[in-house]
Amino acid sequence: MDRFQSLRNKEVIDICEGERLGFVCDVEIDICNGRIVAIVVPGRRGFGFFGKHEEVVIPWRNICKIGDDIIIVNLRPKHLECD
Repeated sequence: MDRFQSLRNKEVIDICEGERLGFVCDVEIDICNGRIVAIVVPGRRGFGFFGKHEEVVIPWRNICKIGDDIIIVNLRPKHLECD
């Protein structure tokens, strides 16, 4: 992995639903060991207060594959794997 900027240019797709979640907007880092623990994708805009949206935090363990253009993730818990 090279830089955060390279992650920001990748689209995140949920493998179970085939849903496009958006592009990485941030990462969460464990500062004690310098590892990425999660990627963050902006949530969908709702009709809430000023159209704010909640971010989707995807734990690193839920990332299946990082390709040249996309990041494939599995948002379902292990006991509810894809059909």
